[in-house]
Amino acid sequence: MPALVVKCTWGAERPETYLQAFTVAATAAASGLEVSVWLTGDATLAAVAGSEDVTIPHSPPLSQLRDAILAAGGTLTVCAQCARRRDIGDDALVAGARIAGAAAFVAEATAPGATALVY
Repeated sequence: MPALVVKCTWGAERPETYLQAFTVAATAAASGLEVSVWLTGDATLAAVAGSEDVTIPHSPPLSQLRDAILAAGGTLTVCAQCARRRDIGDDALVAGARIAGAAAFVAEATAPGATALVY
């Protein structure tokens, strides 16, 4: 099955870019693709339970997009270094999210049949 790996490098400071990454990932997941979303920098907060939601006009809220990805079997991964810099542990994450390092990202992004996008 084709896989889509989406790396999101922006958080609420660039809400349009942030939500676009999640919109593409949610659309791919709803289409039946295997989807993996990688969060770096302040984008990591999308995986933290209880974080403030992000909204912009003409887009579903971040929480709805995130939940749609997870409900469709997609994965949500927080960069290990980014998590450490923000004191984010596994216990702080929404159900279904994980923390992993660069080696796991490289393996997913270069797997046969994978397409990687960076926002």
